[in-house]
Amino acid sequence: MGLVISILKSRVIRVINVSEHLVELKNLKTSFRILDDYYAAVDDVSLNINKNEVLAIVGESGSGKSALAFSIMGLHNRAKIEGTIDYKGNNIANISSSKLNKLRGKEMAMIFQDSLSALNPLMVIGDQIDEAILLHNSKLSKKDRKVRVLDLLDKVGIPRPDKTYSQYPHELSGGMRQRVVIAMAIANQPELLIADEPTTALDVTIQSQILDLLKELKNDMRAGIVLITHDLGVVAEMADRVAVMYAGQIVEIADVYSLLENPQHPYTRSLLNSVPSDDKEKLHVIEGVVPALQYLPRQGCRFKSRIPWIDDSAHEENPQLHEIKPGHFVRCTCYKHFDFPDNSKEESSNGTS
Repeated sequence: MGLVISILKSRVIRVINVSEHLVELKNLKTSFRILDDYYAAVDDVSLNINKNEVLAIVGESGSGKSALAFSIMGLHNRAKIEGTIDYKGNNIANISSSKLNKLRGKEMAMIFQDSLSALNPLMVIGDQIDEAILLHNSKLSKKDRKVRVLDLLDKVGIPRPDKTYSQYPHELSGGMRQRVVIAMAIANQPELLIADEPTTALDVTIQSQILDLLKELKNDMRAGIVLITHDLGVVAEMADRVAVMYAGQIVEIADVYSLLENPQHPYTRSLLNSVPSDDKEKLHVIEGVVPALQYLPRQGCRFKSRIPWIDDSAHEENPQLHEIKPGHFVRCTCYKHFDFPDNSKEESSNGTS
């Protein structure tokens, strides 16, 4: 945790103007059918994504982060989408595929976490990026598109673009493939860029290079970037705001400084307390796991079963997001009563001595 805070303090945090909204989610609910019933993986989520900012979405696997991203991009095939995804004044939650295809790859783009699966193994790199450009710039000549592709490969830090242009995905390293995926995503200078675990399975040096690249792209394009990650060090380095997801809901959202310096929700505090640091003898372990979709508690506090030492009366029957400070929202009243078991024991022992 000490490292996370030191990274955070080395940054200058920008204040986002509320007039810069690019996407506004209102009561978004994404449900998947299991046997005869639908179960919400994204459950009543409302938040804004702003221009020229990085909004980090964090949480354990199964919290609904990728399901949220896929909902925004319209990539779920058999999900039931309810609520509103307002993009530049238009609700795109359930628009036709033809209309959505005009936006995807042009105004909205996504960097997928598995770069090998995201690329066509039977096409050379240059043709794949060229295809992304051709779909939205059909009047551009083949020669001009190739110049654009080589420029993109150079922009994402690939050392020999002309050679990479003719290579297949399996001939590239993981870091190089990730750069290619980013080049494809930014080929048409999108206004919204969703990066789903963009540094997963990359070594530390390559991770740093990819994050630096995303920073440059945000500054160059003034794009709104949604960064999905479980790495709180990446959050401290990259994010302007942070939304913490648990069991399909946003449980806390604030600017990055407020959230990391003064976390409130028990889940947020538990995640941060699980980060290794030099001043900890042992790491905090969060009890239990995120329940499977069909077993998620739909009433009361969804994190309640993982903090059993907190009295039932501390939780709301229907937990809401409360604005505790301007722009800082926390779900459920249990945050007012939460402490870690070890801390409570230490405090009681200190009080009796």
